[in-house]
Amino acid sequence: MKHPWTNGQVERMNRTIKEATVKRFHYDDHDQLRQHLQDFIKAYNFGRRLKTLNGLTPYEYICKCWTNKPERFRLDPIDQMPGLNN
Repeated sequence: MKHPWTNGQVERMNRTIKEATVKRFHYDDHDQLRQHLQDFIKAYNFGRRLKTLNGLTPYEYICKCWTNKPERFRLDPIDQMPGLNN
């Protein structure tokens, strides 16, 4: 679903990622950059509490939505949690 404000949200997330990675660090190769991006996204999704989500992390918010309306999801978000099974 496309809304006028969606592009702004995407641009803001892109800026957040750039500020935390390529604007702060030098990478010797693309693999190093890829690994840092993966680490940042995991830390953001599983650790960053956001005001817009009422203090939940993005992962916690998705789990809450899944609990309320599981028919909207193709995958169980619980299976996506990092840990021993991944």
